[in-house]
Parts: sequence; structure tokens; C-alpha cells
Amino acid sequence: MSAPTAAEPMGKRQTLEALSGLLLVLFVAMLSGTVVSTALPKIIGALNGTQTQYTWVVTATLLTATATTPIWGKLADLFNKKILIQAAIVVFLAGSVAAGFAQNTGQLIGARAFQGIGVGGLQALVQVAIAAMIPPRERGRYNGYLGGVMALATVGGPLLGGLIVDTSWLGWRWCFFVGVPVAVVALILLQATLRLPTVRRDNVKIDYLGASLIAAGVSLLLIWISFVDSSFAWISWQSGTMVGGSLLLLALAAWVESRAAEPVVPLDIVRERTTALAILGSLAVGMAMFGGAVFLGQYFQIGRGYSPTEAGLLTIPMMAGVLLSSIVVGRLITKTGRIKPYIVAGSIILVAGFALLGTIDHETSLVLLGVAMFVVGTGVGMTMQNLVLAVQNTVALKDIGAASSSVAFFRSLGGTIGVSVLGAVLARRVTDRITHDLAAAGIPTNDGGGSSSLNLSALPAPVEHIVRAAYGDATGHIFLISAAIAVVGILAALLLKPVTLRSSLDLPDSARSAAVAADAVDGAPAFDQVPVDAGTNRDPSRR
Repeated sequence: MSAPTAAEPMGKRQTLEALSGLLLVLFVAMLSGTVVSTALPKIIGALNGTQTQYTWVVTATLLTATATTPIWGKLADLFNKKILIQAAIVVFLAGSVAAGFAQNTGQLIGARAFQGIGVGGLQALVQVAIAAMIPPRERGRYNGYLGGVMALATVGGPLLGGLIVDTSWLGWRWCFFVGVPVAVVALILLQATLRLPTVRRDNVKIDYLGASLIAAGVSLLLIWISFVDSSFAWISWQSGTMVGGSLLLLALAAWVESRAAEPVVPLDIVRERTTALAILGSLAVGMAMFGGAVFLGQYFQIGRGYSPTEAGLLTIPMMAGVLLSSIVVGRLITKTGRIKPYIVAGSIILVAGFALLGTIDHETSLVLLGVAMFVVGTGVGMTMQNLVLAVQNTVALKDIGAASSSVAFFRSLGGTIGVSVLGAVLARRVTDRITHDLAAAGIPTNDGGGSSSLNLSALPAPVEHIVRAAYGDATGHIFLISAAIAVVGILAALLLKPVTLRSSLDLPDSARSAAVAADAVDGAPAFDQVPVDAGTNRDPSRR
């Protein structure tokens, strides 16, 4: 008896059972970021942190998630995906507990960085596991479920975070503890429902050198972005050293990746047209979305004076846009098999939404804000998951981990750079505005807004009003920058090839290779011993 000639999808019931655990994992990962979005101003205020530290609490998680995403994705092509997902959950849990016990901003940033290692695994491996279960054509429908989870985590997270910090008997530390029981449930659910074959390979080699060089190059660049124009000038020996060192490290990383036996970012996949354009689009979307949206909670609380709970409620229009667009567009993609028109439309809508947000100040109508956020959410729901889907449709099942994680890597990289750049721009503009307004009011200044404490309750009323106005007015400027960055996503989307999504799990050529490899083996091989060239054909009877 020979092995099946093509990778066969799981039954609908099995798929939904396994998907429930994966979606809960995705919810946990997203909740870790959104639950602190509205709580972070109070957290940083309680720890007497600064605007730069505010940015780095977010950036630290994004940075480590970015650096580790391609490693997790590559491991998924080599080892058991289920065990890797569970390992990522454990790392995430440890980071969450450490963040909850942090005594100062330095400890909080360090814990969030460790937490990001787990987040990097979850955001890559969930996509990989879903791709191993569901064909691209059908995946459009399930992307609606992904969008629903994204919307729930993004709406529920800020609301939950706001309620936690506004509840005296809980306190901000529970923003990090709250994800622990959810993650434990996800572990149990995955153990019971997720059944994926193991691809065993001899002489496995992980490109740790390439991954380390990428992480070091990106980290050095982000450190420069955070401190340039405040600690040293744009044209200075410090800038030259950091930028030059970052470019050198990244160039060395590219050289290592081109020669590595098992590169974490396979250049042959990255150079493929659809993958390259999807990466470019994801980079732009990540910079715009993460970089812009992360400061909305700060805008509503510091710029407008709302409580964390109110700030969470005010972000609902954006999440409604994500939910509705991802569900509707996902079903349309499954029905038609076409994906490019929706990515192009979503990219245009995203730019329009950020352009609207670019007009806000500390007195902007909440109705206009709601409309603008809904438009941004619609654009995100139409582009983010579908860019990954476009890439998954072009690669063989055996390469799905590396391809998916490459897109996730560059999207996270874009988000990390976006948060750092826009945070630095915001800090600088706030500093200049506060300094100017304090001088105009005849109030002596000791330091700028970019380096001063964000604990507004400790400020005199006149100074508090100036600080709030400065934050409210400066936020519109960073959304304009986000709109300009997102234009790159439109160009990338327009250049994508118009294709029809395949209805099989694997590429036809890969399926034929699997049959040849199976027939060359004496007897019927066990599916956890399929050679690497055979992909990961699935026996539907195997549980």
C-alpha cells in the first residue's frame, strides 16, 4: 500500500476542534499586547517611567518577537508543530508572570522582552498549523474566524486592561497575570484536539548565527532610533557607529543566510515575487498599524483625559472595522478564489483612515475619531492575514513554516521600527511643544516632555493642561507619518500577480514528489517518517 499522492485536509469536525485551541492561543498572544495598551500610561506613571521607556515597553516585546519568529517558523518545518506551540505558550507564561512582578520600568521592559520570545512563536506557529490543516482556498473562510479573534482580543484587551487598572483591589499587575489562566486552558485544549504529523529529518541544522546577526542588527538600529536627536545629534560619531554597525550586521546576516544549509529566512523563498511583495506590504502595514495604533490609548488618556476603561471603549470602532472586514472579505475570497483585489482595496482604505487620523488634535470630535478608526480597522482586516495567505498559496507545504514566518517576521519588524520611530517623533514633538508652552506661560522648565515622568497626577493643574494639549496635538502628526508609510503597501499590492487560490493543501508538484518518494520506500511508511521532500502528507485515520 502506498502513501497518498497528495496532502489531504482534515475533516471539518477535526479542523474546528483543533482550530478552537489555535484561536485561543492567538487570543492569548494578542491579549498580551492589547491588555496593556490603555493601562500603560498608568503603569508607567506608577513606576515613574518616561516617554522613552513607555515606547520601549512595547518595543521590547515586538523586538524579541521579531527576532525569534523566523527561528520558530524554521523549527516548525523540522520538528513537531504541536510541541513547539506548547513550548511557546510556556515561554509566554513565564514572561507574563515576570512582568506582573516587575518593580521598576527596567524590569518590566526585560520581562516584556522575554514574553516576546513566546509571542514570536505563537504568531508564527498558529499560522503554520492552520496552513497544515486547511487548503488556501478554504482558508479565506477561516480567516474570518482569525479576524474575529483579533477583534475580540483588541476590543476586549483594552477594556479589560482599563477595568483592571481602574479597580483598586486588582491593580495594574493583573494586566499581566490575567493571561495566565487563558494560556493554561489553551495548553490543555491543544493537547486534546491538535493532531499534526511530525516530519523527522536527519542532520537538522538551525542557523543560529544568521538569527543572532539579524537580531543584533535590528536591535542596534532601534537603539539608535530611540536616542538620536535627544542624546546625540543625527550627524555624529554615535549615529555613524550605530547605523554603520547595524547595516554591517544585517549585510553579514544576508551573506550567512545565502550560504546556510537551513537558513531562518530562506532567500530563495523571499526573492519570489509574491513573497517579496507581500513582505514589502506587511512591512508597511506593520509600521503603520503597530506604530500608529499603539499610541491611541496614550492619546485618549493623556491627550484627552479619559480613564483607561473609557479609552478602551473609544477604540471599539477600529476593532469593529477589523472584525467586519475580515469576516466579509474572508468569505468573498473563499467564494471567488481571488485575493489581490481585496488586498489592494484594503491598502487604499488603510491609507485613507490614517490620513483622517492625521487631522486630529486634543479637541477633535469623537465622531470623526470613530469614523477614522473604523476605516483604519477595515483596512487592517482586509490586508494583514490575506498577505500571509497570498504567500502560503505559492509555496509547498514543506516550506509553509519558513514562508509564513518570513512574512510575520517582516511585519513584526515593521511594527517594531514603526513604534520606535513614531515614539521618538512623538517624544520630540511633545518635548518641544511643552517647552514652548511653558515658556509662553512664564512657568520655569526643568526638563522636557520626552524625558519627564508621565505621572500627570503629580503635576500642577496648569502644567497638566499644557502636557495634555501637547500629547493630543502631537499624536495627529504621527498618524500622518503612518499614512505616508502605508502608501508603500498600496504599491506592493498593485504589483501582486492576480492568482486563483488553490484548493489543495500542497502544490501539485510537491504532491507528485510525495508519491514518488513514498513508492520508493518498502511498504507503507509511517507518516511521522516521511522524507522531507514528501511534504507532510496526512493520513485522515491517524489521530
